[in-house]
Amino acid sequence: MNLERFIEKNAPRNRIALLAILDILLITVSGFLALYIRFDFSFGKMDMQFVDFELRYLLINLVVTIVLFILFRLYRSVWRFASTTEFLNVIGACSGSILSQIVVMAFLKMRMPVSYYLMKYVILILGIGSLRFAYRILRMFQEKRVGFRSDARKNTMVIGAGEAGAMIIKELQNSRYLDQKVCCVIDDNEAKLGKYIRGVKIMGRREDICFLAHELHIDEIVVALPSAPQSEVKEILQICQETGCELKVLPGLYQMINGDVSVSRLRKVEIEDLLGREPIKLQVESVMGYVAGKTILVTGGGGSIGSELCRQIAAHEPKRLIIVDIYENNAYDIQQELKFKYPHLNLIVLIASVRNTHRMNSIFETYRPEIVYHAAAHKHVPLMEDSPNEAIKNNVFGTYKTAQAADKYGVKRFVLISTDKAVNPTNIMGASKRICEMVIQMMNNRSKTDFVAVRFGNVLGSNGSVIPLFKKQIEQGGPVTVTHPEIIRYFMTIPEAVSLVLQAGALAKGGEIFVLDMGEPVKILDLAKNLIRLSGYKPFEDIAIEFTGLRPGEKLYEELLMSEEGLKDTENKLIHIGKPIEFDEEKFRRQLEELKEISDKDSEKIRQKVQAIVPTYVMKRAE
Repeated sequence: MNLERFIEKNAPRNRIALLAILDILLITVSGFLALYIRFDFSFGKMDMQFVDFELRYLLINLVVTIVLFILFRLYRSVWRFASTTEFLNVIGACSGSILSQIVVMAFLKMRMPVSYYLMKYVILILGIGSLRFAYRILRMFQEKRVGFRSDARKNTMVIGAGEAGAMIIKELQNSRYLDQKVCCVIDDNEAKLGKYIRGVKIMGRREDICFLAHELHIDEIVVALPSAPQSEVKEILQICQETGCELKVLPGLYQMINGDVSVSRLRKVEIEDLLGREPIKLQVESVMGYVAGKTILVTGGGGSIGSELCRQIAAHEPKRLIIVDIYENNAYDIQQELKFKYPHLNLIVLIASVRNTHRMNSIFETYRPEIVYHAAAHKHVPLMEDSPNEAIKNNVFGTYKTAQAADKYGVKRFVLISTDKAVNPTNIMGASKRICEMVIQMMNNRSKTDFVAVRFGNVLGSNGSVIPLFKKQIEQGGPVTVTHPEIIRYFMTIPEAVSLVLQAGALAKGGEIFVLDMGEPVKILDLAKNLIRLSGYKPFEDIAIEFTGLRPGEKLYEELLMSEEGLKDTENKLIHIGKPIEFDEEKFRRQLEELKEISDKDSEKIRQKVQAIVPTYVMKRAE
C-alpha cells in the first residue's frame, strides 16, 4: 500500500483522533477558565482549594465527558452538514458532563461555587460547538470562493420562497457535486421581498422574472411551488418560457407531505405542466376495494393506456393480473417492468388477438377474470382512413368477441376504453368506437355482466399522439407540422386517463358512458409553440411551424357528448355519466352481421354501411 492510499484510508481516523485531543484540551481548560472568570479574572484572588479540587477531578471529568461525547455521536457526525440536530447533541453531551460533575464532586465532598458550574457549562458548549461548526463554516466559505471563480457553474433562479424553495436552495448550496449557484429568489408575497433565504435575496415578483433573468445572466430556473394551484404554476411557467432558460419544476404537494423535497426530485418542465388545470385525483379507497383481491384482465395491456392501467392495478394488490396484447415487444416491456416493481404480483402475459374468437374464449375459460378493461384498439385516425376495414375488424368485432367471452364466462364488469371521437364522428376510427359503445350498451341489456364505456379526449404522450411527433420534429430541426391554425383538442395525461377508467369501473352499475370534464380545450398551435419554447428555441424563428391542412376525417374540434345525451354527476365532480341513446337492438344485431361480412371481404362500401349504423357519422375529406 503506497503512502497516498494509506493517508486517504486513515484520514477519518486521524480526524477523529485530532478532534478528541482538541476536546481533551478544551475540557481541561474550561474548568480553570471558569474559575479564572469566577474570581474576577485574577489569579491572586483565586481560592487554591478550588484549583486543587479541579485537578483531583480532572481525570474523572475527562473520562466521563469523552464517553458522553461518544454516546451523543460527536465523533460520528458529518460536521460539514451539521445542523440543529448536531447542535442539540453538543448541548446534551455538555449538560451530561456538568451534571455528572456536580453529582460526583458532591459525593467526594468537593464543594465548588455555583457560578463556576454555570460558567464552565457555557464555556464547554461554546468551545465544543465552535470547534465543530467552524469546520462547516470554513468549508462553506471555501466552496463559495471556488464557486465565484468557476465559470462552469449555472446561475440559478428559484421561484418560491416557501419551505420547498428553502430546502432546494440548501441542497444546491451544500452539495459539492451540483454545479448551480443560486443568484436570486422570486416570490409574490410582498412581505418577503428584500429578505434573504440562506443568504440569497428575494429580489422580485413574477413580473420581474424576465428582467432579473437577463440582468443576472440566469441559466436555469427552478420552480418550487408544490402546493400552488396548477393554473398559477402554468402562468409562471409561461413567463419563464420567455427567458429562454432551462426550466425545472418540483412535482407536487405530496413531495412536501412525505418530506421528499430534493434536487433529485426536480424534473424538466413538460408540456402537461402548461395545461393549466388541476390533475384528476383518483379516489384510492373506492378503487382499492374494487380491484384488490380480484382477477383482472387488460386487453391491449402493452399500449399507452393499457400499460398504465396495468401499473395502477398492480399497485392495488389484485389476486391476478392478466395482460393480453398482440404486439410482443410492448407486452414484454410491461411484463419486465411489473416483475421488477411488483415481484410478488401474480402476473400472466399472453400474446393474442381480440379478433380470434377461439383464443379469447380459451383465455376467459382458463383464467376466469372478474374484471375486464378493454383497451385493445386501432386508434390512429389517418391510418384507419386508409384501412377502414381493419378498423372495423379490430375495434368493433374485437370488442364484440371479447364482450361475448366476458358474458359467457361470468365476468362481473367489463370496461370499454372509448374516445371523444365517437361523438358525431367524421372518421372511421371514431365511428368504429361509437359502434363499440353500442355493442356495450346492447350486451349490458342482455347479460349479467355490467358493461360500461369510458370516454375521454386526447392523451398526452401516448404512442402516435401529437406530442411525440412534435418532439421528434423539433429534434430534427423542424419544421413542426400543424394541420390547421385553429384546430383545438381536449387533453389529459396518461395517469389521468387511467384514473378515470379505474374510477368508472368502481362506480359502474351497467350501461353507463362515463365522460371526463376535461376543462378548456387547447389549441394545437399553442401546444406546438410551448413545446418549441420548452426545448430552448423560438417558434417561427429557430423552428418553423407549417400548416398542412386538415387530414381526411379530421375535425377542427372534438365533442365529448352527442346532443341527444344528457349529463349526470357522480361522486367525483369531474366525472359525469352520459344518458345512453336508445336504438333498435335486433336491427343492430343484423347490421353487425352484415358489417362483418362486408369487412371480411374488404369491401369499399364499408363506410356506407358504418354510416347506416351510426347516423351521426359524416364522411369528410380534407378541406
